Parts: sequence; C-alpha cells; structure tokens
Amino acid sequence: MNCTPNSPLAAATYLVDWIAALRAYLLATAFLNLLWEAAQLPLYTIWTDGTIREKTVAVVHCTMGDVLIALAALAAALVVAGDHAWPARRWTRVAALTLAIGVAYTAYSEHLNADVWRSWTYSDLMPRLPPLGTGLSPIVQWVVVPVAALVWARRRALDTDGERKS
Repeated sequence: MNCTPNSPLAAATYLVDWIAALRAYLLATAFLNLLWEAAQLPLYTIWTDGTIREKTVAVVHCTMGDVLIALAALAAALVVAGDHAWPARRWTRVAALTLAIGVAYTAYSEHLNADVWRSWTYSDLMPRLPPLGTGLSPIVQWVVVPVAALVWARRRALDTDGERKS
C-alpha cells in the first residue's frame, strides 16, 4: 500500500482526523456555549424581566447562534490558513484566526443588537468595554470557549504523543 504523504490512503487518514476534530469542536462548542449562555443570563435584563420560557428560549437561541458563528469562524480560518492535515499541522494559525474572527464578529454583533437594534439589553451587572460599550462577558466567551473547544478537538483527533490516530 502506498502511504506517502500525497497518496490517497494518507489523504483519507487526514480526512478522518479532520472530521473527528470538527465533530469534537462542534460538540464542545455547543456544550460550553450552552453553559456560558446560562451562566451569563444575569448580566442581561431578561434575567429580571423575562419569564422562565423567555429565558430558556434566549439561552437555546443564543447557543444555536454561537454554534453557527463558531462553525463559520472555523471554516473561514481553515480556508485561509488550514492544511489538509489539520489539526496536526497549522493548528495554531487556524486557532488564532478562528478566535480573531469570532471575537470581531461578537463585538460587532453585540454592538448592533444591544445598542443599535436593542434586541437585548445589558443589566447593570455587565462590565462594558470601550469604545462601543460592548459587554465583556460575550467577548471573554469568544476567547475561552473556542480555545477549549479547539484544544479538545485537537486532542480527540490526535494521540497523546501528537500522532494521528489510525
């Protein structure tokens, strides 16, 4: 069997690793964002003004949006900086670009939704960042959650010694 780096067998191995990493990333992203969205609810006025149903819908809706943003950020990062052997190669570049895209989109989206469209309102408990007054918690979320998800995804796709699983 031909298992050189450019052979079909090697490419199939990379594809399996890539898919395993993507699945792990999406699973971790969904779980961690669900926890984060629920935990940060007191930082929004819905915590005191909303019904249980409204809070539940908000947490689920925001979590689903977070997963879609995370997928789009990773996909864009992979297109720009990825490699067919990701996450074994170019992991740091892809992770950094994924974070940059996620944080940039979050800052923009939070500003639009909280300040321009008033889709939601921060409570007095939400620390805010200058110059736009963006909430601190969503920005921190888009650093902590993707880093944890990307690290776990890489570990799931690679053996502990850094070699691809067969």
